[in-house]
Amino acid sequence: MVEEKRARVILNVTFVRPEKFYISGFYNIPYTQYFYIFLCFVYVMTVIGNVFLLSVICLVRTLHSPKYMIVFNLALTDLCGSTALIPKVLDTFLFDRRYILYEACLSNMFFVLFFGSLQSWTLACLAYDRFVAICFPLRYHSIVSKKSVAVILLVIWLIILFLNAFTVGNINRLSFCGSLEVQSFYCDHGPLNRLACNDRSLNNIMAYVALILVICIPLILIVITYVFISIALSRIASKVERLRALKTCSSHIILVVTFFIPLIATNIAAVVTYLDPNIRIINTCLTHTIPSLLNPIIYSLKTEEVLSAIKKLFQRNRLKNVSNDLKPGYSETTHSETACSTDSDLYRHTFTHKQMQQADHQIWPNSDSATALQGLCC
Repeated sequence: MVEEKRARVILNVTFVRPEKFYISGFYNIPYTQYFYIFLCFVYVMTVIGNVFLLSVICLVRTLHSPKYMIVFNLALTDLCGSTALIPKVLDTFLFDRRYILYEACLSNMFFVLFFGSLQSWTLACLAYDRFVAICFPLRYHSIVSKKSVAVILLVIWLIILFLNAFTVGNINRLSFCGSLEVQSFYCDHGPLNRLACNDRSLNNIMAYVALILVICIPLILIVITYVFISIALSRIASKVERLRALKTCSSHIILVVTFFIPLIATNIAAVVTYLDPNIRIINTCLTHTIPSLLNPIIYSLKTEEVLSAIKKLFQRNRLKNVSNDLKPGYSETTHSETACSTDSDLYRHTFTHKQMQQADHQIWPNSDSATALQGLCC
């Protein structure tokens, strides 16, 4: 560490920019390598699950709806956020490469904060979708259109991009003349900001602004939407219908709880009292990794629309395989009957072109009809 402290680029008498930072990780905790192996497993499953969910949404036309545009955005940010964080963490601690270049540190910080902020606001967008679907079901398709959702997501990306670029860019105005040890598992903004030895009031203000815009406002909006949803559900006479409508929100509620609770607890504890670095690392790590893992699992196993789409996708592929097997026995001279032949105790049925179209229509109904049924379904 002494040699690294000396290896700094001194721009002037009062300003010191380090060449590298040192990522400390856990303090005095044995067998931490097993935790990092667990993170490796989480990352592999996160990539597989989110790529699968993205593929299903792209391939199934019935999921080309405004709601699943938001779900697609959430899966994409989960995938990118995990890729920005976990591989670097594994490289840092499993291979003991704890020194990170100044520029690489700021880049790592930006992408982790950027995709984490997008996850927060995407969950708020899903809450808005559920609010309109339950409180204004007859106007759902006119309010929540593909165009309006695309505009909302684009605005969120641009605002979050500017906010995080300005927040991370302000690190360049800090002078690091003391310790270069970042007490976290990546280039976290808070621990890195505290290492500065000059005036960091602007950085602190931006940190609080980012905290309000990225965590507090989305969470408040989500809570408000569910208050209105609860009021709307209380007016439904049938208990079965209330439970059915509430069930459409269960996937979103689980994701909100797993994302915001550890994040809120960590930030409140850090402001109110001293927070042990090990606890901060564990909570922050789980906040950035577990929701990304749960998102595709929840939306694949708890959402009837996605389960139905997956089944239709496999049925379509199976039908294509069957039709490919039947092509050699197809007869152009007969279009109204089924030709059967026996070969070594095996039989083959040849469908007419009209029958194949009818079978394909049963598996993939008209997209307009399917879209009209989406209303409250998650």
